[in-house]
Amino acid sequence: MRLRCPLCGERDRREFYYYGAEDYLHRPAADAALAEWDAYLHLRDNPAGVTRDLWYHEAGCSQWLLVTRNTVTHEISGVELVVERKA
Repeated sequence: MRLRCPLCGERDRREFYYYGAEDYLHRPAADAALAEWDAYLHLRDNPAGVTRDLWYHEAGCSQWLLVTRNTVTHEISGVELVVERKA
């Protein structure tokens, strides 16, 4: 699988570190209930189909990327910088 980094161009997926689903960006408040923190840290969906995942370009520009991909076909339909999305 190859990812197109917005800064570095097309790269092999081994340059990246997979971090998890996009919802990981939505961290609970510091004073949230323990059950909410437990779910945030330990419970993950494993859907078949289109997902939006966080990837870190570890062997490249050191940027966090939001990758839209299909977990069944491995087709990458979009890659964007997280920093641009949050701005």
